[in-house]
Amino acid sequence: MDTEKLDTHRKALQINLDAKKYGTFAEIGAGQEVARWFFHVGGAAGTVAKTISAYDMGVSDAIYGTSDRYVSRKRLQSMLDYEFNLLLERLNATRGDRCTFFAFADTVATHSFTRKETGQGWMGIRFQAESHGAPSEIIIHVHMLDKENVREQEALGIIGVNLIHGAFYNRDHPEVLILSLLDDLTRERIEVDMIRFSGPAFAGIDNRLMSLQLVQQGLTDAAMFTAEGEVVQPADMLYKRAVLVERGSFRPIINTTLDMLERAQEQFLQEPSMKGEEPLVLMEMTLRNLLSESGIDHKDFLARVDILSALGKTVLISNFGRYYRLVAYLSRYTHKSTGIVLGVPSLKEIFDEKFYTDLEGGLLESLGRLFRNEVKLYVYPWKDPETGHVVTVNNMQVAPHLKHLYAYLLENHCIEPITKHNVEYLPIFSRDVLARIQMGNPSWEAMVPPPIVKIIKKNRLFGYQEPMACEQI
Repeated sequence: MDTEKLDTHRKALQINLDAKKYGTFAEIGAGQEVARWFFHVGGAAGTVAKTISAYDMGVSDAIYGTSDRYVSRKRLQSMLDYEFNLLLERLNATRGDRCTFFAFADTVATHSFTRKETGQGWMGIRFQAESHGAPSEIIIHVHMLDKENVREQEALGIIGVNLIHGAFYNRDHPEVLILSLLDDLTRERIEVDMIRFSGPAFAGIDNRLMSLQLVQQGLTDAAMFTAEGEVVQPADMLYKRAVLVERGSFRPIINTTLDMLERAQEQFLQEPSMKGEEPLVLMEMTLRNLLSESGIDHKDFLARVDILSALGKTVLISNFGRYYRLVAYLSRYTHKSTGIVLGVPSLKEIFDEKFYTDLEGGLLESLGRLFRNEVKLYVYPWKDPETGHVVTVNNMQVAPHLKHLYAYLLENHCIEPITKHNVEYLPIFSRDVLARIQMGNPSWEAMVPPPIVKIIKKNRLFGYQEPMACEQI
């Protein structure tokens, strides 16, 4: 591992002076800012076999094949496939014994005279870890947040050098590699919201953990992966789709959690705006959900993900402590209806003014941000374990000066009760189920969906203990 933090100049120079690294640079959009660094620092003849910039769509299609979108993961993969294979075809016989080959590619869209949106794009490197070895690969998706085209180009060049350097010198320490992507940059300038490692150099890596690292280390606010464990770029999943989100710790999923989601989904689909829509259902875990006194336990995180995957759920990891931040994030990609599934205790927090002292407009500002566009809260009732009293949206108490505001939101159906809920599930709480799992009390099995019971027992998740022979339910 390269422990010394190098600037972009020294990183590019180190690669140029490494006689074993030799490859191709293919860049579409924003100039050839990554390749430029290697020419700028000197010694590029030792690193650069070829640079290419197929800007014209017809030229790009002729080389890499047609594509629905030129700034896409599919186009990036075509570029890496073509350039790496061509490099081996032309040079493997003459240089293969003394070099490890690589192909770097990016396809991006920045600010221009006609395009005013935030810059974004795909970037990746395919490389050999040893001579004649099978290739490994890292691909990332980036948002360039500078307001000027020249600044976007500059940031793109820096992160490209960081990615190449990380692949060569920090590949055995992926957490360090991820953090190094922002060397000489700031989060205000660039965001990395997807990363995927593959190939023999990364055989032991779980890309779901790498998604967590992106959020944990501050490279993005949220990352996403499917039930199959495939990391995805959020925009690809969210673009122009209605969304239903349930936030939780999922430690473990209990019958109540699943009932909340299923009943809310039934109501969500009955909304007039949902006619003909197939909503994306997301299970959101925030960093706060994952934190313990000792930090974030990766094994525990994967246990939660595994049970969500078993139910076929797409997972969103975020650092959104407040729901209005989640809504703002989703609205970057879709203006279709958004449903948020939550329980009465979470609704009470939303109306607790102490959480908004940092906002100039306080609670009113937070609610204004929350209920923008077509956002609705679907609220599951809560049974007080001490009194047995069931609290719903209709009898929930808020501060006296907020009663009219709360009534307004109810009357306008911004907040709706989840109906047809299973009353037998109201006394079930995750913390109680977890305690029973860890004590070996088999009564927990009736409180958890059957497929999840099997997974917890088989994989001994969440500190599972075998029940004592004499244990009574």
